[in-house]
Amino acid sequence: MTLQIRDAIRADAELILGFITELAIYEKAEHEVLARLADIERSLFDDPASPAKALICLLDDEPIGFAVYFLSYSTWLGRKGLYLEDLYVSQQHRGVGAGKALLRALANIAVDTGCGRFEWSVLDWNQPAIDFYVSIGAEPQDEWVRYRMEGANLIDFASGNR
Repeated sequence: MTLQIRDAIRADAELILGFITELAIYEKAEHEVLARLADIERSLFDDPASPAKALICLLDDEPIGFAVYFLSYSTWLGRKGLYLEDLYVSQQHRGVGAGKALLRALANIAVDTGCGRFEWSVLDWNQPAIDFYVSIGAEPQDEWVRYRMEGANLIDFASGNR
């Protein structure tokens, strides 16, 4: 049994979209996945200026998980950071170390590129993920509340209608 982490390539776009859908089903939000194959191809692989990148986790050459990340910036540190947008390991392959391997690969990217922090969000009801993150030394940032503006609200606000 061999785990391998590699950079995603354009040929992985359909696989990544499948993992995104599996993750959304797990998070009870399948209806929120609007991305299509062309969106993944364009945003991760066709646009050289895209900040988003992806990793694929393989178990004996079988893809079993993925991570999508991008670089952020901390004014307080005066340094860039790495933000993990999504991490997912297929349910039947959990417990083999894939999640930890993906996180370690991302931590190495953060260290190698001079990032001052590595951050991500987790749903408050996802206790298995929370327990896993705490077990590797991650700490919750309870004092911060994340906000989001999207869709019609974003358009209305941008156009001055709010």
